[in-house]
Amino acid sequence: MKQRIITAIIAILLFFPFIFIGGIPFYSVMFLIGTIGLMELLHMRKMTSYPIPIFFTLVLLWILLLPNDNPLFNGIDTNKSEFTLFIVLLLLGYTVLVKNKFTFEDAGFLVLSAIYVGLGFYYFIETQMLGLEYIFYGILVILATDTGAYFFGRAFGKHKLWPEISPNKTIEGAIGGILLACFVAIIFQLLAPVHSSMIIVIIVTVFASIFGQIGDLVESAFKRHYHVKDSGKLLPGHGGILDRFDSWLFVFPFLHFIQFIS
Repeated sequence: MKQRIITAIIAILLFFPFIFIGGIPFYSVMFLIGTIGLMELLHMRKMTSYPIPIFFTLVLLWILLLPNDNPLFNGIDTNKSEFTLFIVLLLLGYTVLVKNKFTFEDAGFLVLSAIYVGLGFYYFIETQMLGLEYIFYGILVILATDTGAYFFGRAFGKHKLWPEISPNKTIEGAIGGILLACFVAIIFQLLAPVHSSMIIVIIVTVFASIFGQIGDLVESAFKRHYHVKDSGKLLPGHGGILDRFDSWLFVFPFLHFIQFIS
């Protein structure tokens, strides 16, 4: 626990200033974090021996992370979906060139991994551009969910939530995470309103907390399927980038899709 707290404090001191600074420094950090997260997924599946497909996948990730108004898309009649299709065709073509040593399943994994990581962090970037109050609302809901789930689970947890995927998570912990997330969201709404209606904020927070916990379970399912304890070793006490940002990859797209922060 002590190591987790120390790592969390250091990570906050290093990462959060870039959220305030914004612009190119913030984009650069997000591109770096996204790249590391994608490589963690590839390491889980032991796919790091395919340099050409990995390069194509990284290009797809970086394109997905770019804001829609960036200069790359100016003056050309091409969007992100068309770039994605182009990368898919390149990966499928590569399966033929190497006589199926790199398979259709491998290509599908790379594309889905890039979309999973890329769009999750893209919507985090988009939220930061809308205003600091929105980005910190999302972050605090995620942190409160994790904290509430941990302490409520330890204190009251008796019924397993999904033992086949994450044996330590309990239903009581999940409910506790939602309750603490709502409490924190109400305080935040009083200090820095993110919507005109408190009821809407509470409803959205409940679903955001649920989506955050789903994101956590998805990452746990990856690790259990590929027989690894953590996605990486970058963050002592926490694991890798995906271990720390798994909930973010679900919560911020969710907030965007429901237009809560429009």
